[in-house]
Amino acid sequence: MNKRALALIAVSIATLIYGLTFTIAKDVMPTYVKPYAFILLRVSGATIIFWTLGLFIKQQKIEKSNYKKIFLASFFGISLNMLAFFKGLSLTTPISASVMMVTSPIMVLIFSSILIRKAIGKQRILGVFIGLVGTILLITFGSSSEGNSENNNLGNFLVFLNAASYGLYLVLAKDLVKKYNPIVFVKWLYLFGLIFVIPIGYSEFTEIVWQEIPTNIYWNIGFVILFTTCVTYLFNLYGLSKLKPTTVSVFIYLQPVIATIYALIVGSDSLNLVKISATLLIFLGVYLVTKQAQKSTK
Repeated sequence: MNKRALALIAVSIATLIYGLTFTIAKDVMPTYVKPYAFILLRVSGATIIFWTLGLFIKQQKIEKSNYKKIFLASFFGISLNMLAFFKGLSLTTPISASVMMVTSPIMVLIFSSILIRKAIGKQRILGVFIGLVGTILLITFGSSSEGNSENNNLGNFLVFLNAASYGLYLVLAKDLVKKYNPIVFVKWLYLFGLIFVIPIGYSEFTEIVWQEIPTNIYWNIGFVILFTTCVTYLFNLYGLSKLKPTTVSVFIYLQPVIATIYALIVGSDSLNLVKISATLLIFLGVYLVTKQAQKSTK
């Protein structure tokens, strides 16, 4: 098997893991583990794993001036990103959350234009507008018939905040990822993230009643820590080393598809006309944004 095929398989597995995570994490929260406590578990586990991996690679010194940049990237890429996502997922549904995640490329474009003065063409402006209309539609009217609609709307907004935070992180981390070994970069990223998360998640962490958690929920927690946090990062990293970034980015569109199919199979979510309409608008907006970006690159 050639390296390109292997890279495509790795990225496909990472996408599959992300798609399953929306429902798997939702089963844990908030019944057994509250969102902020779950993030504390996730970031703590990932920090231990990545610092352990760091022992087996060549050491690389971080420039003092870059610690501040990593610290800032950690706030948006680990802390705010994960806290908003898990809190939002605990309030909304897996399908709505997975669709909201697709807005990340739109947010990357917006922050790139603001922070690094990247020009935006007319087609991309139209794409941003259409995508944001779909986002507002999903946040405001995308609640399922069951459950508290106000909580669902807040949850949708928090997942959107997570996508925006992650988009800003990608812009901030772009030069740092090129400069340092990925494992070296990410171990510091998670260590700083852990510093942010501990004071927020500690209170909920102490509320966990471990003896009342069923075995399958322990497996779910382990899945999120090991696979969603660590394996996906390493697999995407391998994919990026063998494939074009545009090729890897296309796989984000598969996440809502996988999340929707799995959520419907296990009965944890349902579809309605608003969700479908908002999804189509968001996908059209992202398509216009990324299509124009690819033309500019060429």
